[in-house]
Amino acid sequence: MKRNIVIAAVTAAALIGGGTATALATTGDDDPGTTRQSDVRDRDDDARGAADDRADDDADDRDDSRGHDRDDRDDDRDDARASSAKVTAAEAVAAALKEAPGTAVSAELDEADGDDDGDDRERAVWEVDVLAGDGTWHSVWIDPGTGKVLGSETDDEDDTDEVRAALKNTSVDAAEAAKAAAGRGTVTSVELDEDGYRGDGVAAWEVETTSPGKGEQDWRVDLKSGKVTADRSHHSDSDDADDSGSDDD
Repeated sequence: MKRNIVIAAVTAAALIGGGTATALATTGDDDPGTTRQSDVRDRDDDARGAADDRADDDADDRDDSRGHDRDDRDDDRDDARASSAKVTAAEAVAAALKEAPGTAVSAELDEADGDDDGDDRERAVWEVDVLAGDGTWHSVWIDPGTGKVLGSETDDEDDTDEVRAALKNTSVDAAEAAKAAAGRGTVTSVELDEDGYRGDGVAAWEVETTSPGKGEQDWRVDLKSGKVTADRSHHSDSDDADDSGSDDD
């Protein structure tokens, strides 16, 4: 009898409150039993957790997709910038050294914002860093279309001694390194890595190229032999192993 009274009371409460009646487990006719509301809450929590996990996975997928899209757009811009440059990296280095004699340590085809005429559009420009004999650093900007010097400035660097030590008794300069790697694609940057691969102390030229279908690729050029190898700090795969030979340039 007591069980019937309890069930009736629960049903009435559900109807009045607009809720869902909770099943009651009993151990006998005269025992009120124990409620299983915790099981219902656990199932609700599990359902919400699964929905949240699905939402997080969907968000991650969207982020990955946007990341790939940005990478593709960056590659497209790099290809367009490189293909529009009539002046090669080696030629940009030569032009910069006429403006600021010394040793070219890096050259990069980059974007510059606007110009002195009020044009705020981004345009490509070669930036060449030169270490002069007196230890002064110069940044020289070269027009990639004409080879004209656009300007220069003096910089302060704290790695002068390391750079000089790395270049001591070497026979391959920045221009020659760029020429050596040119067979892999259009060279967009060449830079001295005085610390070596993962800090092994073996200095080399780091050269970046871009080409249709392959995008950006990174290479190392030996300072003495001019041999070109894939930069394993950027290439985790071995599909560039066939490109490990040196150029004849």
